[in-house]
Amino acid sequence: MSLIWIVGLVFFLAFLAPFIDKRLGKVSGYLYALLPAALFVLLIRLLPAIIDRHFIVRSIDWFPLLHVRLSFYLDGLSLLFGLLITGMGTLVLIYSGYYMQHYPMRGRFYFYILLFMGAMLGLVLANNLITLFVFWEITSFSSFLLIGFNHERPEARAAALQALLITGFGGLAMLAGFVLLGNVGGSYELTDLLQNGAVVKSSKMYVPLVLLIMVGAFTKSAQFPFHFWLPGAMEAPTPVSAYLHSATMVKAGIYLLARLQPILGGTDLWQFSLGLAGAMTMLVGAYFAFTQTDLKKILAYTTISALGMLVLLVGMGTELAITAMVIFLIVHSLYKGALFMIAGAIDKTVGTRDIRHLGGMWPVMPIAAVATFLTLFSMAGLPPFLGFIGKEVIYDAKVQAPQIAVYLAILAVTANIFMVAVAFLFGHGVFFGKRKDPPKIPKEPAIPLLIGPAVLSVTSLFMGIYPAIITQPLVMPAIDAVNASPVDLHMKLWHGLNLVFLLSVITITLGLTLFFFRKRATKALRKFNQRYFKIEFTDLFRRLVENFLSFTKRHTEVVQHGYHRFYLMLIFIVSSLLVWYQLYHTRGWGFQANWEEIPFYLLGISLLIITSAIGAVFTRSRLVAIVLLGVIGYAMAFIFILYGAVDVAITLILVETLILVLFVMVIYHLPGYMPKYSRPASRIRDGVIAIVFGGFMTALVLKAEFIKLSPPISDYFLKEAFTKGHGRNIVNVILVDFRGLDTMGETVVLVIAAIGVISLLKLKPKKKEEEE
Repeated sequence: MSLIWIVGLVFFLAFLAPFIDKRLGKVSGYLYALLPAALFVLLIRLLPAIIDRHFIVRSIDWFPLLHVRLSFYLDGLSLLFGLLITGMGTLVLIYSGYYMQHYPMRGRFYFYILLFMGAMLGLVLANNLITLFVFWEITSFSSFLLIGFNHERPEARAAALQALLITGFGGLAMLAGFVLLGNVGGSYELTDLLQNGAVVKSSKMYVPLVLLIMVGAFTKSAQFPFHFWLPGAMEAPTPVSAYLHSATMVKAGIYLLARLQPILGGTDLWQFSLGLAGAMTMLVGAYFAFTQTDLKKILAYTTISALGMLVLLVGMGTELAITAMVIFLIVHSLYKGALFMIAGAIDKTVGTRDIRHLGGMWPVMPIAAVATFLTLFSMAGLPPFLGFIGKEVIYDAKVQAPQIAVYLAILAVTANIFMVAVAFLFGHGVFFGKRKDPPKIPKEPAIPLLIGPAVLSVTSLFMGIYPAIITQPLVMPAIDAVNASPVDLHMKLWHGLNLVFLLSVITITLGLTLFFFRKRATKALRKFNQRYFKIEFTDLFRRLVENFLSFTKRHTEVVQHGYHRFYLMLIFIVSSLLVWYQLYHTRGWGFQANWEEIPFYLLGISLLIITSAIGAVFTRSRLVAIVLLGVIGYAMAFIFILYGAVDVAITLILVETLILVLFVMVIYHLPGYMPKYSRPASRIRDGVIAIVFGGFMTALVLKAEFIKLSPPISDYFLKEAFTKGHGRNIVNVILVDFRGLDTMGETVVLVIAAIGVISLLKLKPKKKEEEE
C-alpha cells in the first residue's frame, strides 16, 4: 500500500467518524481502532525492507512551480514514529471506546482525534518541508480542538487557545526557517537535503534558519521557556492526554530535530542551543513534578522533563547519544501512555485525580495496581525493565560526552533522582497508605480502561528482559537514519560493575531517600517556590496577550476610525506619492501624440466626460451627481465600442445601469450633504488629492504605452489564445482559462456578497409583542 494511501485512509475515516458514530453508537470507538491496528501491522511488515536500507519514497506533484510536492519517505526513523503513532493510537481508541461512551458530541471527538492521528502520520512520513509544515499545522489545529473539547469550561478554552498561540507562533517561525533551508539547500525534499548538509552549514543563512526551526521545535515539544502550555493541556479528556504525551504532538519537535540532525547538526550553535534548552527543560520538569498533586499534572511535568532529555541527547549528536535518544523515546512512550490511561481510569472510577484524596486502592483495584507499578518501575529506571536499559545508555552517553561529561552526568542524575521519587510518590499515593475520602466508592476499572496499561507495561518488561527484540528491527534503523551511517549496537540488561551502574545506584538511592522524606521535602520546596518562583508563566503569557490586545485596540481605533472618506484619502495619497516617486526616478522618457489622427467624435466624447466630471464635483444635488457619473460610464463604454471591445462595453453598460438604479433607489433614504464636508477648504483639499491621483494614473498610462521594459505579455495571449484556450475572443480566454482561478475567486466573492445582501434584505424587524 502506498504511503499516501496510509495517510489518506486515516483522514477519510476521520471525516466519516461522526456519521459512523450516529449509526453504531457506543461501540464505534472500538471499531475505529481497527484502522490504526491494520496500519501498525502493515508497517511491521515493512521492517525487513527498512532493515536492508530499502527506503520507500512516494510523491506526487502539488505545486510544481513552487517545487512543492506531496511526497512521503519511510526510513528507520519515520517507521519508528509511525509504529508509535499507530500502536498507541490503537490502544487509545480502545480506551476511548469506554471512556468517552457517555460524553456528548462523541462523534466529534473521534473526528478530532483521528484527524490528529492522520496529521501526525503525515508529519513523520513527509519528505517535503512544505508538506511537513502543512501536517505540522494540522496537528496544532486538531490539538486545539481536542484540548478545548470540554468547551463549556473556561479553563479548557483558555488552555486550548494558549497551546494554539504558542505552537502556531512556532510553526510560522519554522516555516520561515524551512524556506531559508530550501533555498540554501537547493531543494525542499529531505532526501536531497540529507546529501547537502555541508552546503547548508557553510551558508551565511545557517544561523537564522537554525534558530527559526528551533523555535518551531521548542514550542511544539514544550521546551523551556515554552514549556508551560503542556500542563494546561491537561484540560483535554484523558485519552487525548495519553496520546498527546506518548506518541504524538509533543514528540513532533523531537522528530523534527532528529530528522534534521544530519543536515544541521554538529555545529557549536546546534549543540549549545539544544543542550541548554534541553538541560533547563529536563530539570524544570522533574523539579515541578515532585510538588504537584493532580495525577495528570504530575505526569505532564515528567513529560516535560523527558522531552528535555531527548532534546539534550539530540543536541549532543554523538552516536551513543543518538542511541540513547532512540531507546528513551520508546521507553517514554510506553510508560507515559500507560500512566495517563491509569490516571484516567482512576479518575473515571474514583471521581478524582487529586492524590491528596486518594490512597489505599490496592485491595479494590489489584489489576490496575500491578499495571501501574510495572510501568512506574520502568519510569524510575529499575531493572529488569526497558527503562533501566534506557537510563543506563543515557548515563553512558553523558559520561562519554566530550568536554562537558561531568556537568551532563550531574544534570542527568539530578533529574532522575526526582523522577524516581515521583514514580514512588505516584504509586504510593494512589494504592498504599490510608484510604481518604474519594467522591465515588473505589472499584476495579473496566477492562477496556486496563487493556492499554496492561499491554504497555508487559511490553516494557518483556523488552527489558529481551532487549534484542527491538535492537535489530527498531532501534538500529532509527539510529542509522539520524546518524546517516550504519551502527553496531548490542543492548543487554547487565553491563557489569562500572561508573554507569554506580550512577544508577546513586540515582535510585537518593530518589528513594527523597521519597521517604517526601513530606518535609515537599513542604520545603513549596515554600521555596512561593518565595523564588512567584512568576507563573501561564499568567505572564495571559497578561502578555491581554496587553497586546489592548495595545492593538487603542491603535486600531486611531487607524480604523470608521470614516470611509478618510480611508480613501489615505489610500489615494500614499499610492500617489509612491508612484510619483517611482516615475521621478525613472524619468527621461517621452511620448509623441498626433492630434490630427484623433477623430472629432472622440474629442467630443472626451469633452463630455470632462464636463460631467466637473459637474459632478460642483453640484450640490446627489441625484444630479449620480446622473453625471452615469454619463461618464456610458461615455467610456462608447469609447470601448469604438475600439472594438464590445464585450467590455456591454459589461460596463450593465454595471453602470445597475449602479444608477441602485443609487436612485436609495438616494431618498440618505441624509443631505453635511456642511462641514462641503466647505471650500474641504473641496480644495479633495480637488488637490484628485488631481495628484488622476495625474499619476495618466502619467503611468503614458509611460506604460511608450516605454517597453520587457516583451509585452499580450504577444503570448495573441499566440496561445486559440491553440490552448480554444477561443477567438482573447479577453474571454484570458478570464476563463489563463486567469480562471482569479475569475473563480472574484465570482465566489460576489456570490458571498450577494448572499449577505439577500440576508440583510430578508431580515425583518421584530414586532413589539416579540420584543416585550
